[in-house]
Amino acid sequence: MGLFRKRGNTAGQVDMSRLPRHIAIIMDGNGRWAKKRGLPRTAGHKVGAETFRDIATYCRELGVEYLTVYAFSTENWKRPKDEVDTIMELLEQYLQEAINTMERDHIRLKILGDTAALSPKLQQMVAQTNAISTHYQGFQANICLNYGGRSEILRAARLCAEAGEEWTEENFGKYLWSAGIPDPELIIRPSGELRLSNFLLWQCAYSEFYFCDTLWPDFDRAALDRAIIDYQGRDRRFGGVKS
Repeated sequence: MGLFRKRGNTAGQVDMSRLPRHIAIIMDGNGRWAKKRGLPRTAGHKVGAETFRDIATYCRELGVEYLTVYAFSTENWKRPKDEVDTIMELLEQYLQEAINTMERDHIRLKILGDTAALSPKLQQMVAQTNAISTHYQGFQANICLNYGGRSEILRAARLCAEAGEEWTEENFGKYLWSAGIPDPELIIRPSGELRLSNFLLWQCAYSEFYFCDTLWPDFDRAALDRAIIDYQGRDRRFGGVKS
């Protein structure tokens, strides 16, 4: 079982010359998807993991350079233990797939977040994927794991101060978990919620937001196309005006 799954391309009206370089997604709605079907919440996370595989594959096929997904927040530890355990097991499975296939497929994978709180096995797997990623260029998937935007900003501020560096955006950015990764042009949140939920708070300063009612397990390539097409219709001025 590979890191990515292949299906038919459904690009449709997407302008391939104006793709966002970096797309970020809040993978929301797994539990509600399962509840609507009379299934345990854990079943929704398993289907959601398959959705991530396919969307990551599609982003790579389209030519998107970076995909960042919100997999587990610093607040998600409050969820029932069986649900947390299932999410961690799915992450272990995915990281093992990555370790087995990254070198073959020349794929980069980075974990963003406080990995110290993870199990020793997960920490070891994160270290392996980080090491393999240094060997290649090309598509990069970022998984936000035990991640919180506020925690990231506080950590970066502390490290920047401890280093005695001048307080500039460039210096500050070196201490973010996303250091070296361009800010996302497009942030997508499925499931009908209209908030960021502590996701990429520093990086989203000039991101375009796209919200839809589709629950994450039902989010497919056509749904991503719609988000990209909507993004491509935006007038991005970055605080200025166009003549």
